[in-house]
Amino acid sequence: MTDITRRLGWRHLRGAPTAHVRHHRDGKLLHDGPGLSFWFRALTAAISEVPVDDRELAMTFHARTADFQDVAVQATVTYRIGDPAVAAARLDFSIDPDTGVWRGTPLEQLGTLLTETAQQHALDVLAGTPLSEALVDGTAAVRERIVAGLGAEPRLPATGIEVVAVRVMALRPEPEVERALRTPAREQIQQEADRATYERRAVAVERERAIAENELASQIELARREEQLVDQRGTNARREAEEHAAADAVRADAEAARTVRLAEAEAARAVTLARAEAAGAREVGEARAAAQEAWLRVHGEADVATLHALTGTRLAENLPRIDSVTVSPDVLTGLLARLGGERE
Repeated sequence: MTDITRRLGWRHLRGAPTAHVRHHRDGKLLHDGPGLSFWFRALTAAISEVPVDDRELAMTFHARTADFQDVAVQATVTYRIGDPAVAAARLDFSIDPDTGVWRGTPLEQLGTLLTETAQQHALDVLAGTPLSEALVDGTAAVRERIVAGLGAEPRLPATGIEVVAVRVMALRPEPEVERALRTPAREQIQQEADRATYERRAVAVERERAIAENELASQIELARREEQLVDQRGTNARREAEEHAAADAVRADAEAARTVRLAEAEAARAVTLARAEAAGAREVGEARAAAQEAWLRVHGEADVATLHALTGTRLAENLPRIDSVTVSPDVLTGLLARLGGERE
């Protein structure tokens, strides 16, 4: 939409680069071109604004195939107005000088023209094509036919329209037909999925069997190695027992030899000690005998009084300590009597 500013009875128009503006006054063309900016009077100006940018026209319509099946066609036509002067002369692109809004609906007219033309050619090509072929290769065929039909349509150049591109996005049958068409493919896909599942299960079973065989082989190998280990342990234990027995025998022999040596040494020492004791006892006996003999010889040669004195001395040495002696008159009389008799 053109930008229009009002000032004291005058109007100022500022167009866009993609809008071709044609300004007439009194039947004369004063301004013609895109992106213009100028002042004008609303009561004497006739202004048209023609868009010159590329525009997308989406269209959806229904068609019937050769086997009487309805399909929905989704397409897009890209077009532009190549000759704004021709388009402004054939269609009403005039704008309100106060608001800048189109007085009519020129783009809707162009859309209707393009849609009807494209639909006519699409219906022609689909009417001779079965549904299965249309769904497989119909998109390209419909697009080619629409492009050829729009290119040969004389009304489009006469209106200043140029078709830039045509795209056909989809050809869709009715939902029931689409589900029916999908069923064989789904069944085939399901069968392939089931076959893949069975194959995967078979592979899994085979792998489980291989794993079980490997485990059994591992257990057998482990048992064999355990048997070897038990045998080796028995051999080691027997060898260790033999070595312990040999060591014990050597230790016993050494202990016996040491005991024998100790016994022999003890016996020799006892014999030596006995001999020494016997010799000592003999020497002591001989000394005692010699002493006794000398004692007897001395006592035999001594007189009686000396012997009595020695006897008293020996007796005094062997008597216990006497703190006090009580002599009764009878004892004293007896002693005095004996002393007197001895003197006599």
